[in-house]
This record gives sequence, structure tokens and C-alpha cells, in this order.
Amino acid sequence: MGGGIRQLETVEQLLKAGIERVILGTAAVEAPQLIEEACRKFSESIIVGVDAREGHIAIHGWRQETGLKTIEFTKSMVQLGVRRFIYTDISRDGTLTEPNFATIFELVTAIKLPIVAAGGVSSLSHLKVLKELSVEGAIVGKALSTGDINLKQALAAVS
Repeated sequence: MGGGIRQLETVEQLLKAGIERVILGTAAVEAPQLIEEACRKFSESIIVGVDAREGHIAIHGWRQETGLKTIEFTKSMVQLGVRRFIYTDISRDGTLTEPNFATIFELVTAIKLPIVAAGGVSSLSHLKVLKELSVEGAIVGKALSTGDINLKQALAAVS
């Protein structure tokens, strides 16, 4: 679960309620000490959302650009104890184009930790390439509603 979570108490409440993992995005930029504490307390239950546009992190629902570079930011989160990420290429999200394979490859290579890729996933071939890049998973949104990807076929293609 993610979206607007900016306090350790909220993370704890969500996990106690049965949520398996909590996604922190803006908080990772604005309060890295929160991320460090959350990782120390809740380890694998913490995911950092890496929302990027043109190689730079965006926060507050993608409305505010930062000067933080995607790879450097992600590496800094690893240093704080983060062990899993969701990477979204904002400029490709909902476009039915293709994922940002180059940056995804760079992230996978740089941090060697689980990454879920989002933004532009629109075909079974995209899912196969992401699997070859060793991503943990992919977020498929619009392509499911348009029929560009059939869920049963997608699961069979990557299993």
C-alpha cells in the first residue's frame, strides 16, 4: 500500500492491519531519516517508490520535480537499508509505449535488489524483456483495460 504515507506510526498501523508492504515515495526524499528508521524496524516490508521523469525524481504525486538523479537517489536509499523498489518512468506511464529498459537495466545493475517496473508496459514482449532484465515484477495498468495485454497470457508468458 502506498500514497501519502509520511509517518512511522502510519507504517506501523498499516502493517499491524495486515498490509504486507508499505510504499514510501515523497517521504524518502523529504525525510530520509524516516526511511532509515522504517527499514530498521520493518525491514522487508518497506518499499521505496522511485518516480522519475527524464532521469530525475518527482514527488508529491509527480507534481514536484527535484534535482535528484534516479540512480544516485536509489543508491542512497540502499545505504539507508531499503531492500526493494518500485521504479516508475512517469513520462511513459499510461502511454502504451514501452518501459524505460535502459534505466531499468541501469538500476538492476547498480543496486542488485528487487525492482518492480512501471510505466509503458503494453505487450507480452515487454514483460519478457523485463523478466530477462531480472526485475521482480511489473505494474501493468492501462494495457489490461485496453486489452493490449491479457492477464492469463501474461502470467503464462513470464512463469
